[in-house]
Amino acid sequence: MTTNDQTVASFAVHIPDVELEAEPLDPEQIVSGDPVVTGKVLWESADGKQLRGIWQITPGVVTDTEANELFVVVSGRATVEVEGGDTLEIGPGDAAVLREGDRTTWTVHETLRKAYHITLP
Repeated sequence: MTTNDQTVASFAVHIPDVELEAEPLDPEQIVSGDPVVTGKVLWESADGKQLRGIWQITPGVVTDTEANELFVVVSGRATVEVEGGDTLEIGPGDAAVLREGDRTTWTVHETLRKAYHITLP
């Protein structure tokens, strides 16, 4: 279910059961291991500046440059090091906020699945 119509009816999904699609990592992002990323956009604003969806990554270490994002971890565990900032230990039930432009290193200990809301500039 992906929609970019802001007037779509309200909906609910059971996050653990949502089928995700491959989102290949840039090989330059992989620090160690063989992490695999999958995801699904559930909703996108008409202007493309807001996204809501589900994202998953298997164990390994990757780097990223973040968007303005609020997410809640549904399953799995990871350590997220924010360059010049805090180190976040995240697991099931944790909510986290990443700032636009944050440079991060994700050490994924157990396959992590999260629900997210991203606001693009």
